[in-house]
Amino acid sequence: MWFGESEVNVRDVFDKARATAPCVMFFDELDLIAKARGSNLGDGGGADDRVLNQILTEMDDINAKKNVFIIGATNRPDQIDPALLRPGRLDQLIYIPLPDESSRLSILKATLRKSPVSDKVEKHLSYLAKKTEGFSEITGEEATMDEDEDDPVPEITIAHFEEAMKVARSVSDSDIRRYEMFAQNLQYSQSYSCSKKPKSSNWYDSL
Repeated sequence: MWFGESEVNVRDVFDKARATAPCVMFFDELDLIAKARGSNLGDGGGADDRVLNQILTEMDDINAKKNVFIIGATNRPDQIDPALLRPGRLDQLIYIPLPDESSRLSILKATLRKSPVSDKVEKHLSYLAKKTEGFSEITGEEATMDEDEDDPVPEITIAHFEEAMKVARSVSDSDIRRYEMFAQNLQYSQSYSCSKKPKSSNWYDSL
């Protein structure tokens, strides 16, 4: 990577957004490009910090025009630089928890809609939704694969789900508590910060 190339790429992306406005910019895995400054050990010459500084500068310019909306997604909000989460940059925090029982039932129905399933599975989807607390749709995907091979099984049975549920959950209870605490703390700090400022006519005031 050439020195300064990443900052140029950031400017190019935001320039394209300005040129096509109104539009939405979506950053997936935001923590990979917006880690807290100074936290990247071994970062050659502070390249990651320079990229983040460029992003912050571009966001301030974008937000001043109010015709480009920026959305970011992350599984590690605790690693994101606090400057990115200040009101005026990423104003709204939406915490999306693991699916509840009703959502898991909907996921199972959608995942298995075009899959060969046994009659017993179809009759006990509500039971499976209850038993998969703490899991996401990955359970359904794993249940459609043979235990020893990477080939789809001819028919999905309850046994396949029971085997899939033996897999360790990707998100532990302690992780969930940490995410919930982070969301509560950030919403409190943003609410307090906004209450200290005069009312504005920003689009998000009505949310």
